[in-house]
Amino acid sequence: MTLRRRGKKATISIQEHMAIDVCPGPIRPIKQISDYFPRFPRGLPPDAGPRAAAPPDAPARPAAASAGRRSPSEGARDDDEDVDQLFGAYGASPGPGPGRSTARPPAKLPEDEPDADGYESDDCTALGTLDFSLLYDQENNALHCTISKAKGLKPMDHNGLADPYVKLHLLPGASKANKLRTKTLRNTLNPTWNETLTYYGITDEDMIRKTLRISVCDEDKFRHNEFIGETRVPLKKLKPNHTKTFSICLEKQLPVDKTEDKSLEERGRILISLKYSSQKQGLLVGIVRCAHLAAMDANGYSDPYVKTYLKPDVDKKSKHKTAVKKKTLNPEFNEEFCYEIKHGDLAKKTLEITVWDYDIGKSNDFIGGVVLGINAKGERLKHWFDCLKNKDKRIERWHTLTNELPGAVLSD
Repeated sequence: MTLRRRGKKATISIQEHMAIDVCPGPIRPIKQISDYFPRFPRGLPPDAGPRAAAPPDAPARPAAASAGRRSPSEGARDDDEDVDQLFGAYGASPGPGPGRSTARPPAKLPEDEPDADGYESDDCTALGTLDFSLLYDQENNALHCTISKAKGLKPMDHNGLADPYVKLHLLPGASKANKLRTKTLRNTLNPTWNETLTYYGITDEDMIRKTLRISVCDEDKFRHNEFIGETRVPLKKLKPNHTKTFSICLEKQLPVDKTEDKSLEERGRILISLKYSSQKQGLLVGIVRCAHLAAMDANGYSDPYVKTYLKPDVDKKSKHKTAVKKKTLNPEFNEEFCYEIKHGDLAKKTLEITVWDYDIGKSNDFIGGVVLGINAKGERLKHWFDCLKNKDKRIERWHTLTNELPGAVLSD
């Protein structure tokens, strides 16, 4: 930088040059760009011109000062003050009318109002919503889950769409044993399934301590399926024999508690029917179905079948066996066996039922079992006595399979 004085050049050092550029005067706040573009709902106020009038409470300037000659720096400073006065007087909203103050305090948002840019709002918008209904059929120990539709799902494919399906798990104990799923709908972000998926063998105890996990996923043919969103419903929120409808925003994947009590780990459920037939003079044992069996094979499934014994069995002729059901954890058998025995002798007998996984070329795997008789407890004992008291009446009950049977020889 140079200064011309009487035809000569005056050299200024770099230190002086930086001081002039950086410190031209007192430091003033830097204005935001939005300060220069106020928004008026109905245009500029009629009295807002190039230079706005001062607010009513602003001190008046002396006439001599305004009429006198001002330096360029003072003029620029006054222009800034005029702009500030214009924004201060009219920036928030137009005046409500003559005789009223134009200053209006900012509206206070209610504390319960969710933030529009918050996490929940973003997830609801990005992941979509799911409509479904739940019904607990207490008499038949069944949980009916009707998946209706989804809206605004997150695009997962290159074409901006998805191939969504819904899968269900019961927690704790999420596995292939209690997984149910809908069909897959192609190329849509607003699928409508209208499918009902049913869990059998659900007891009142399950309704108190279990949670239903509902996940929406995108199916891919050439790679792993992708997770879109999920929701969880504690079953204790449901009333028996009453349909409850939900419309819920999907959430990001939540961690599954892996510190579950191992004592609650189950081997599955079995539905058994008992009937003493006066006509046949024998006990009819029906193996109806199993649910949520433990997976014993490497593919995550089992090939289950059921064996029954009426003990004590001196002649070892009481063994009956169902057919093998391939690759399933929820088999339906609907088979019935008859034990010829006098009604009075049943009080001394014990019915042993075991479930096995069939394997080729090696020993079959024990999945679980249950014992009914005078030495049983709880529902198992009650089921046995109800059969003895009610001749010619078929009584069905669900029972939980255990991995140990007292006094049983667990070999096939």
